[in-house]
Amino acid sequence: MKICYLIMSHKDPEQIYRLIRTIKRLNPNSHILLSHDSINCTLDISMLQTFSGVDVQYTTAERGDFSLIYKYFSAIKYLFSNKIDFDWLITLSGQDYPTQPLSELEYLLSTTEYDGFLQYFKVFSPESPWSIREGSQRYLYQYKRMFSSLPNWIISIVKAIKIVNYLQPFIRIHSSYGLRIGLKLKSIFNNNFQCYGGYFLSILSKECVEYLDYFYHNKSRVVKYYKSVLQPEESFIQTALVNSKKFKLYNECKHYFDFSKTSHGHPAILTEKNYTAMTQRKYYFARKFDVNVNSKILDILDQECFTKTKIK
Repeated sequence: MKICYLIMSHKDPEQIYRLIRTIKRLNPNSHILLSHDSINCTLDISMLQTFSGVDVQYTTAERGDFSLIYKYFSAIKYLFSNKIDFDWLITLSGQDYPTQPLSELEYLLSTTEYDGFLQYFKVFSPESPWSIREGSQRYLYQYKRMFSSLPNWIISIVKAIKIVNYLQPFIRIHSSYGLRIGLKLKSIFNNNFQCYGGYFLSILSKECVEYLDYFYHNKSRVVKYYKSVLQPEESFIQTALVNSKKFKLYNECKHYFDFSKTSHGHPAILTEKNYTAMTQRKYYFARKFDVNVNSKILDILDQECFTKTKIK
């Protein structure tokens, strides 16, 4: 069984090197595709050349728009075009880290009856962790980006005029990722094609990845719609896979996050206080870590993973 790790990164080279080094020590036969945004972060490729089975693809993306989905499918195209074989594709960010020996994850994947592990829920239902208002703002409006970034004095003005979002249902002003104006147009969703949401990170069988690649290149109406919504990376993959009814999906991505004291969808930086929670057997990875804030927790996780795997 061959596992491919797709790591999407954009910052902290030393942390990226450490993540790759750890994965290759724990799972030497794995393949790693590093999809890296180098606009604000330059990598020293020589640091990666000591490992076999590590490729680097340079792409750019911005949080909250379709560029992250494009980056994902560019990576899939790279894997297929270069005939890189895999049975499972595990998507990570550069700020993730293993919390269990990867041999245990390999055993799970070699014996599971499931085709994929990812969080999913119906966005417009009581089961959604998002409010109906948030789900609607994300996926029932088509947005046009006016500015990629705003000075603070304009942000203050925009926050004041966003009251219009509460006064009528037709227009939305959004400023979390620059300034965007959204119009409520006809939705692609209905009882037979529902909108699903969930974390972007996932563990998918090759069959799921092949279907996603087919969907991306053949369902142009859906792709076009998602290009103008907010945060498509937290819905597109779930919507494609769950609506297909072709796969048995486990509703968990096997990642630990701490959102208890955060806002705007950003998980907390993990430290030793999260150790017990993140090392529960149902989790194999956690995010997010920052070696500039706390690197000791990674040392502790290394000790845990390497000792159990009997790696010296």
